[in-house]
Amino acid sequence: MSGAPERRPPSRFPAVLDASRPSIARVYDGFLGGKEHYEADREVMRHVLGAVPDAAELVCANRAFLTRACRFLATETKIEQYLDCGAGLPTEENTHQIVQRANPDARVIYVDDDPVVLAQGRALLEENENVHVIEADIFTPSAVLRHEVVLRHLDFGEPVALLHVGTLPQLAGDGGPEIMREYLDALAPGSYVVLSHFYDPEVPELTEVARRFENALVSGPLGAGWFRTRDEITALVRGLEIVRPNATSEPDLVPCDEWWPDGPRLAPPGKAARCVAGLVARKP
Repeated sequence: MSGAPERRPPSRFPAVLDASRPSIARVYDGFLGGKEHYEADREVMRHVLGAVPDAAELVCANRAFLTRACRFLATETKIEQYLDCGAGLPTEENTHQIVQRANPDARVIYVDDDPVVLAQGRALLEENENVHVIEADIFTPSAVLRHEVVLRHLDFGEPVALLHVGTLPQLAGDGGPEIMREYLDALAPGSYVVLSHFYDPEVPELTEVARRFENALVSGPLGAGWFRTRDEITALVRGLEIVRPNATSEPDLVPCDEWWPDGPRLAPPGKAARCVAGLVARKP
């Protein structure tokens, strides 16, 4: 993981829908049980499942972490502004639904560049004046932070919640900290970051699963899906204060299922679920 960051080729997210090309958003939606996917997406899913049969558990753990983190922000921190980068296809319990349940006036901006995500998101949110969907490359922070809709509806003089949930595995190389630093520098003190990432726990049996998963994604038509270690992931929020992830742990990165779970588990998580990790961090 060295060298300059490699951004996804523009053809991966064309200006119009090309159903012959797989989409990470549609593959993700498929693993969550959604219906917005095509044969090219299903082929990716079959390829991944052939390498990691419990792959869907990773996606579900990631999504459940997003739900709990948003609920925490809305009820405990009173954050009223949310910038959700790489929003993905609308599904149950989207960011705005979670936070507006606690505060109907909370403002949410979703950012993506997948045409299906943009079309469905805008259709869903036509009547919600506090939620907006913009088209921008999330790996070019200036394109997001200087977007006219972002500048019109978010006040960066006040705390903002920045969400990068499952986005940075799409980025090759070691440029993630630089990209995140540009976002973090724009945030006011008291802002929060919600981040999750495909995770190599550096334990032999789990590292083997992480590498099989990574190879299935990177070697396939998506061409992206890198797993990183604890040090590589926490470097993305260097300088921030990580929130304690549960009642017994010190502030740290943990597998998504271990971040303030809603109750006791009756069965241990599968290996794939332990290969996605998340954190919430506060800017001092």
